[in-house]
Amino acid sequence: MLDAILEQPTRFLFFTGKGGVGKTSASAAVALKLADAGKAVLLVSTDPASNLSEVLGTTVNGGPTPVAGAGTLAAMDIDPMKAAEAYRERVVGPYRGVLPDMVVSGIEEQLSGSCTVEIAAFDRFTGLLASQEPYDHIVFDTAPTGHTLRMLALPGAWTGYLDTNRVGVTCVGPLSGLTQQRRQYRLALDTLADPSATTMVMVTRPETGALREAARAAAELKELGVRNQVLVVNGVYSASSAGGRLGAAMAARQTVAMSEMDDVIAGLPRSVVPLRGNPPLGVAGLRALLAERVPVPTPLTDDLPPVETHWQLSEIVDEMATQGHGLVMTVGKGGVGKTTIAAALAVALGSRGTPVTLSTTDPAAHLLETLDGTEAPPDTLRIERVDPVAATAAYRDEVMSTAGADMDQAARAVLAEDLRSPCTEEIAVFRAFAAIVAQAESRVVVLDTAPSGHTLLLLDAARSYQRELSRQATTAPMDVENLLARLQDPGFTRVLVICLAEATPVHEAAALQDDLLRAGIRPRAWVVNQTLLVASPSDPLLYGLAKNEGRWIAEAERLSTALGVIPWVVEPPVGVSALRSLLNQPAALAIA
Repeated sequence: MLDAILEQPTRFLFFTGKGGVGKTSASAAVALKLADAGKAVLLVSTDPASNLSEVLGTTVNGGPTPVAGAGTLAAMDIDPMKAAEAYRERVVGPYRGVLPDMVVSGIEEQLSGSCTVEIAAFDRFTGLLASQEPYDHIVFDTAPTGHTLRMLALPGAWTGYLDTNRVGVTCVGPLSGLTQQRRQYRLALDTLADPSATTMVMVTRPETGALREAARAAAELKELGVRNQVLVVNGVYSASSAGGRLGAAMAARQTVAMSEMDDVIAGLPRSVVPLRGNPPLGVAGLRALLAERVPVPTPLTDDLPPVETHWQLSEIVDEMATQGHGLVMTVGKGGVGKTTIAAALAVALGSRGTPVTLSTTDPAAHLLETLDGTEAPPDTLRIERVDPVAATAAYRDEVMSTAGADMDQAARAVLAEDLRSPCTEEIAVFRAFAAIVAQAESRVVVLDTAPSGHTLLLLDAARSYQRELSRQATTAPMDVENLLARLQDPGFTRVLVICLAEATPVHEAAALQDDLLRAGIRPRAWVVNQTLLVASPSDPLLYGLAKNEGRWIAEAERLSTALGVIPWVVEPPVGVSALRSLLNQPAALAIA
């Protein structure tokens, strides 16, 4: 079933793709299969919002942990915060007792920002690529595509930066803290480009958006020199005669998407994983995912659990249209439909004549694909995105023309060198995020965010980036100064937590909500998207999936102050008309 990977597996296997396509379950299943064959295997998550513990049924931490019942398989998470602590101590430790305490404290302060979190996690990642540990295979379960592409580009970016930096200072501390890793970064770069060592597994679903992102990622990875790629199409559904209109629509949608696949991935070695009626959780569930024999579908018994909700997504439209300004943020795990719901809200507001901006902080922005372009959006709707390249160039120019204006030539050279650091992009994107939020003082802004882990780092930056901005620039913009207060104001910001009626999306949404509450940001509501339970499936396979959804919808209702439910719809929610109708689904009221 995954012969394209398992016939001649390389030592390093990277699983990447759009959020929600099944990277974690696919990577875990392959790692388990290799371990069952007697290989020593390490499964590693590089996702800031890892759910390896959930999928494996074993508590995974920052070091290799044996997986019960899985033979020679061990698993670990790269915890960005713990990696940052270790990195800080490695950089600062040699100076304790050597330099004055005030100087050491200054270095520690410099290393307290989000740039350090990124470089520390990257450090652990490259360390594994350079590892001489006795593993036959190291399998990486990565963050959703945009974040992963940045991580895979960093070995080249940091290697080039270290080769040319002559000033001894970087955004993550003294240059000496990085130059000792130079050989490790170079080895990582060589390993990623070596087809005998590394395979990039592009995981996708038979859906237009997921296939487009897989093609885009495949092309970018080739530009980075990562050319040994295979394609895994997960969750392929074959409609039965009992599938009814819902099953036929699902199968037809998948067939069309597959027929329109981009040539860049159409020619890759391909494996297909059929849709299963039960989630692949635990060692037994993962083994079943790759089993040749498909389990018997759940028999229809007319006992689907009831769904009761008392809130509609259209209430947000009413609130924001009446107020005339403010921020709506869609947050959650990748692949749960944040972009679709954000676009639907923006279209609904624009259709009522409300001035509205629809924007995204997701590196793999899909707004234009969701709006389709065949129909003109409402006149009052403005569409934007944070372009990391443009934002970084603008930020560098601004710093050089302000903080660097009165510097002598030598000092300007130091500042220019500092601004060449790969971390500068993170600062620039954060600044652009703050500027988008500031627009909501005079109009409604609907913000589609990146998947959970990346979004949390961005929100945490509201508290930590001030230090870095103060180091490179003379003053921080008012947009940055006011950002956290705006996000914490429930009269200004409405946060919608989006999830699917599945274990991992609900649990990740709960963890995300806890983090938001710790930051003083209280979600306005939860939305359970693409539910089969309220779509009344007749196909036994889809019926089994729907039956499993009941407990997770009930869990979402328990965790939220308000809950909306949106059904899986026959017509794809793409284009202005389809997005407008999405908020008017009768099932969004729920079935009592």
